[in-house]
Amino acid sequence: MILTEIHDSVGVLKLNRGVTNAINLNLVSEITKNLQKMKKESDIRGLVLSTANEKFFAIGFDIPELFELERNDFKKYYQSFNQLCLELYTFPKPTIAALTGHAIAGGCIIALCCDYRYIAEGRKLMGLNEVKLGVPIPYPGDCILRQLIGDRNAMEMIYTGDFYPSEKLLEMGVVNKVLPLDQVLNESISKATSLGTLPQEAFRRIKRNRVELVETQIRENLAEKEQIFLEHWFSDTTRELLKVAMKKF
Repeated sequence: MILTEIHDSVGVLKLNRGVTNAINLNLVSEITKNLQKMKKESDIRGLVLSTANEKFFAIGFDIPELFELERNDFKKYYQSFNQLCLELYTFPKPTIAALTGHAIAGGCIIALCCDYRYIAEGRKLMGLNEVKLGVPIPYPGDCILRQLIGDRNAMEMIYTGDFYPSEKLLEMGVVNKVLPLDQVLNESISKATSLGTLPQEAFRRIKRNRVELVETQIRENLAEKEQIFLEHWFSDTTRELLKVAMKKF
């Protein structure tokens, strides 16, 4: 599910779960395991998170698989996803999301947890469509998005549930660069390499200062927010909306 590459001092993780990289517990576990491994390796000074295909970075939660889970099993999955978001958001080395394909819902949230997002030009979409499925935005993604682009832009993005093309994402501040498709990964590795040459302890502390307030907010409220999400996920209204969404997988 994960292709791992090392480019000098930069680790590259490519999601490789079919064309859509639909996020299930196994994929969450594999990403988390690789993050924890690379965090400990002193020779790895930067991380790029990408995809093995050019259509999707990740389509979001694997709704057909998750729909069938009992409440306790889905709760385990959802908690694991949120912990992955925190693991990536607080990763003590520079992180870049190299988006050669669409980053939708949960896929968008994973990208938001990186320090930088480089996306391919053309019709490459990002967005958070949870409202259309009858569930709240997973709380880590909601908090991180507001920090990143401000409440006004975040409100528009999460209220409407729309998907946005690359140039609009750049205008909103969701992504940092729009590049030709064949340059996205190399430019992302170059950025991670450049940041990796900086004194690591200084970078770690500077990043810690940037993320710690949001991390504290998330951790203080996460259990309550997870419970609310679960109530929505198993509501009759959302179950019907999820059945419609499954037809797109």
